[in-house]
Amino acid sequence: MTYPVPATQVETLYEIKKSKFIACAGFANSRESAMALLDSVKQQYPDARHHCWAYVFGNPNSPTSAAMADDGEPSGTAGKPILNVLQHKDIGDIMVIVTRYFGGIKLGAGGLVRAYSAAAQQAIDALEVREEVKLETVLVNLDFKHEQFVRHLVEEAQGNIASCDYTNSVDMQVALPLAAIDGFKKQMAPIAYSISHTDD
Repeated sequence: MTYPVPATQVETLYEIKKSKFIACAGFANSRESAMALLDSVKQQYPDARHHCWAYVFGNPNSPTSAAMADDGEPSGTAGKPILNVLQHKDIGDIMVIVTRYFGGIKLGAGGLVRAYSAAAQQAIDALEVREEVKLETVLVNLDFKHEQFVRHLVEEAQGNIASCDYTNSVDMQVALPLAAIDGFKKQMAPIAYSISHTDD
């Protein structure tokens, strides 16, 4: 199952009534990676009043985890609007942080909700995405003469070779998209000494 994820990290600026909302959107697929992104933004803007955020991990249609934080803004006016934007986008493994510099004019609860939503939306509109493909591991043991052929097949299937050990033969650990595994096994059957798949 593939789904779009952030290919890059972007930063956009949204200004309203002298308040500045700096939105940063990027790839995060665990709480640790999301918090690391938050820390880097806090270091970049140490004097900002608020760093509000939301994330969605996994496939956007059935996320494994989602969370948000208002970071001192009135409850429900910052994290929730950011998360709402994320939940209406078909992008997974994403963290959005909106840093606010207060401009001296109060926006009110409704104004804050609209501003945080607009800032998050602007960042996502600027974001490039790529397809995240879940890879499965296949172990193959074969003769040296077949190594290049296997490398070629893996490259064609948009997989990668995780490891390669040389003894009397070659032990290759290859990671392949699920859709490519059956075809790969069929091509390996006549030439491999052994082949095993973690889900077998």
